[in-house]
Amino acid sequence: MNRKDRLFALMQRLRDGKLHTAEAMAQDLGVSVRTIYRDMELLAASGVPVEGARGLGYTAQAAITLPPLNLTEGELAALHLALAALGQTAETEMADAARSLSAKIEAVLPEDTGPPTRFGFAVGAFSEAARGFALMPLIRTAIRARQKLRVTLEDGAPHDIRPLHLDYWGRVWTCVAWDETAGTFRNFRMDRVTAITPLPGLFVDEPGKTLADWRARQAPATDAR
Repeated sequence: MNRKDRLFALMQRLRDGKLHTAEAMAQDLGVSVRTIYRDMELLAASGVPVEGARGLGYTAQAAITLPPLNLTEGELAALHLALAALGQTAETEMADAARSLSAKIEAVLPEDTGPPTRFGFAVGAFSEAARGFALMPLIRTAIRARQKLRVTLEDGAPHDIRPLHLDYWGRVWTCVAWDETAGTFRNFRMDRVTAITPLPGLFVDEPGKTLADWRARQAPATDAR
């Protein structure tokens, strides 16, 4: 059983209001008692109202429990954007709720889907991040259509690119692209883009310029960890 399924199973068990020992839960789920201790700490840190302690047992009284949800990549991206916005709001109660929800979602995200990311909030004022959010639909459309773009960054220098992929790295959105101006791959922050202009003509995959090629270049650094 993977971590996501195990955490959901634990939440379902705890919500009955009874006291459950770590030993009994570990035996039923086929994991170690130490794993259950870690899971309880993770659930508590994620905002689940877990009560109890090691050696005594655990229970929880959740106000609202939702059934399992299957999210598309686009739906998860929408959650990222919405929570990033709410996390920067001046209304303390709403910002705290957004951060609590963010932690709960992060706790149950699959561990084996792409590069290591965190489901968090963009740094800086939301007004700055909003500039990048506003340009992302154009980038997404260009990625799907294989449309070349001219992007201008804060340094004022324009770059003609082939947009390949959008990523969320826990704090900022970035775009992976083949930079035709520099003749190399570029991974730039969306909140550093000041202008985007579609260019005439579409691009096709060429050896050394694809998303797979970029990922292959990152592999040695990942393996080194």
